Amino acid sequence: MSTPVPPSAASIGAVDAQRVEDALSLIAPKWTTWSAQTLAQQSRPMRVRDVAARLPFVSEQLVGKRLAQMHADGLVTRADNRHGAPYQLSAFGASLSRVHRALSDWSQTNLPLGNVAGAERVEDAVRRLHLRHSTAVIQVLDAGGSMRFVHIAEEAGLDNGFTRQRLNRLQADGLVARTGPRHGDPYVLTDAGRALGPVYAAVEHWSSPVSTRRHSVPPASVTAAFRTHIGVPLGSDDIRTAAALRRSTAAPSALFSHAPQPQPRVPATVTAQSAPSRGR
Repeated sequence: MSTPVPPSAASIGAVDAQRVEDALSLIAPKWTTWSAQTLAQQSRPMRVRDVAARLPFVSEQLVGKRLAQMHADGLVTRADNRHGAPYQLSAFGASLSRVHRALSDWSQTNLPLGNVAGAERVEDAVRRLHLRHSTAVIQVLDAGGSMRFVHIAEEAGLDNGFTRQRLNRLQADGLVARTGPRHGDPYVLTDAGRALGPVYAAVEHWSSPVSTRRHSVPPASVTAAFRTHIGVPLGSDDIRTAAALRRSTAAPSALFSHAPQPQPRVPATVTAQSAPSRGR
């Protein structure tokens, strides 16, 4: 059972935005959550092919690349570097369960996704939150209420053009809304945006090993910063995801749709504990 986050620590403005985004960048790459939850459910070292067998909608090659990156980031360990050596979650990776729970709970309460697999719900939530400086923009709006974009840019210390791009993305993801149709109308947080305090607190609490283990990420140019990890697509699904789904006969493409859908046909070993409704 996860330790509840104290109310004082669940304030949006109380978290370190860069620490939160550095942590989210580790779990933002597609299939990271699926892989982590598969390893957690099996509770034993697993070879790449064994993980891939439980994710038939992903190629074995892509699963191998994802596990290798998770190993480099300290989320998984392996006994040695021999080809085919199995992976298992590190203590750091196992502690992700609290973050997954916070993301899943927030998504289920605030986002109209319908019935999707728990791991996909978590990955969708991370996709909406991981972009560099998104947390700072949300913090400014949480503290200031209704604000014009130029004032948001000033408070966040960001370029005006970049701030508008980030606001457009947050608006498309349902976290920010404009108060009117005119170009200069102020922005406010949506209910989903205002509910992010416990999520940010859980991510920051988990991020402590990140801040001590990894070197600081150099500040990104705000005129060109669109994502925190080169493996993270800007859209909901990238070309590789679509290709993997087309190759698979075991999982329908509706699995990764953000529109309400019937519960997807995914392996029972994956969904049994990952679905939020089943109390993972």
